[in-house]
Amino acid sequence: MADLITDVGDELMADLLDGTATAPTLRAGWGTGAGTTAKGDTVLFTEASEARVLTTNSQPSSKQNQLIATITADGTKTITNAGVLDAASAGNLIAKSDFAGIGLALNDSIQFTFQINHA
Repeated sequence: MADLITDVGDELMADLLDGTATAPTLRAGWGTGAGTTAKGDTVLFTEASEARVLTTNSQPSSKQNQLIATITADGTKTITNAGVLDAASAGNLIAKSDFAGIGLALNDSIQFTFQINHA
């Protein structure tokens, strides 16, 4: 899973540095639609029906942030993308990843680890 910071995510980081924004509560969501993640993305590809979940955040190294979240399926579906957002619904897409579909049954779950590296 390759993680990409969206344009909105880059803007948020700049705003945090200049003090014009406060750190949001981050949540993870997932989607079932097809597509290739791009910097300009503002939504997940066909966001699934499960509620977004809070991320557990850490800084494993001085130039890396890590966000972990586990989402549990509310039915049979194939998950193709996941992202970090700043709200429980709607909100801004901060980071996103797409991947080969993962088939799930009711109550199956996926633990996502988003690693954001600052060069």
